[in-house]
Amino acid sequence: MKKWLLSLPLLVAVLIAWGIVRKNAPLDVNFTRVRRQTLVSTLPTNGKAEPVEWQAVRAAAAGLVSRVPVQEGQTVAKDAVLAELTDPSLQADIEAAEAKVAEARVALSALEAGGRPSQLAEIDSSLARARFDLQTAQKEYGTLQRLHARQAVTAVEVQAAGDKVHQFEIEISGLEKRRGSLVGKSDVDAAKARLQDVESALKLARDRAAQGLVRTPIGGEVYGLAIRTGAYLNAGDLVADVGRLNRLRVRVYVDEPLLGRVAIGQPVTIRWEALPGKQWQGTVERMPTSIQALGSRQVGEVVCTIENPGRDLIPGTNVDAEIRTAVSGNALVIPKETLHHDATGDYVFALKGDAVERRNVKTGNSTVTLVQVLEGLAEGDLVALPGETSVKSGDRVAPSVK
Repeated sequence: MKKWLLSLPLLVAVLIAWGIVRKNAPLDVNFTRVRRQTLVSTLPTNGKAEPVEWQAVRAAAAGLVSRVPVQEGQTVAKDAVLAELTDPSLQADIEAAEAKVAEARVALSALEAGGRPSQLAEIDSSLARARFDLQTAQKEYGTLQRLHARQAVTAVEVQAAGDKVHQFEIEISGLEKRRGSLVGKSDVDAAKARLQDVESALKLARDRAAQGLVRTPIGGEVYGLAIRTGAYLNAGDLVADVGRLNRLRVRVYVDEPLLGRVAIGQPVTIRWEALPGKQWQGTVERMPTSIQALGSRQVGEVVCTIENPGRDLIPGTNVDAEIRTAVSGNALVIPKETLHHDATGDYVFALKGDAVERRNVKTGNSTVTLVQVLEGLAEGDLVALPGETSVKSGDRVAPSVK
């Protein structure tokens, strides 16, 4: 026991000495070398794809879907039928309107001919009979006149025969006036107006029935087909989207502070998580005209156009976008993780002798992993990589170059 107590001060002294040595020992730090390379500066973000030319096709009238002659992804021409809707009440309206048109045409024809057939037949029959009676009376009157000249009959008999002729003439004149007064110009005009009204009603009923054929206003590929046979649609319900899918527009959302790096004509690469490894290439075509909120972000909507020859990229998909904002040849570059920042600006810890020193730097273009150094470093300089042990300017280090 006494022997152990005697060795305790020695053990404490050893531990203190080891701590002093350990404290003064250089730190193990990994470094990387500043090098030159072509730096392609990109701006990664996200966006949504849609056709450059497309149209949402909607039902113009309500009805039951009786036929859908197209399929998702099918190529159709302009005015192709996408769906056929039926409404039993429309056919009944058409038949009723057709009957009214036929009735109005018959009535107009009768008026233009002078009146109703039954009335005309009655008057014409009376006219024929009166004319026959007139001819008979005229013959009898002529005979009596000749007999009176030979004093075979009296003047009274001749006068009575003449009065009879005049009576038939008056009757015929009255019948002819009656026939002419059966139809006036106002009657014909009213009948024509009636015919126009019922013809308009028929056209309206037929137009409503024609709206049961849902046609596409443009040619292209059918996507987003939203209906099936047997479904009921209200007026304005979506039937399908039709567009040209060989060329797509991508609305890319760029954070407001980064918009200054974007310009029209810059190349853009699009990726879709559903097809890993596949890329689509295009260019920036339009800059944003306003800033809008997107969740917690304030973004500008940059419009890009890409080629989609295989139609693999589907409209409406959320995509990843990478805009190539600059290309710097023979640039001095360092990994982004070696860069530090405080109120005075950007800096790195560079190796000088057996210690590190803070080195202020001026940066240029960057990628996801690399940043260009414009001032503060030279090719071949070693800068500290982040590790488990933090360093500060003046620390002695045991460098290890990665």
